[in-house]
Amino acid sequence: MADLYRIARDPKIMGGKPTIRGMRVTVGTVVGLIGTGRTVEQVLADYPCLEREDVLQAVRYAGTASS
Repeated sequence: MADLYRIARDPKIMGGKPTIRGMRVTVGTVVGLIGTGRTVEQVLADYPCLEREDVLQAVRYAGTASS
């Protein structure tokens, strides 16, 4: 999972859920938005603190966590 360096888990942040770069934005939030049909660009507009690679890594992380 070295290629998912933007994904962090810290029990002190969001109850230990996987987050983007330790911010209070969870992988689940990002993946949920993509799952409802939002585009990467729309997610970035909704969350200006995120970068494109953050969203892409969140989706990859969700894919590896479910397999």
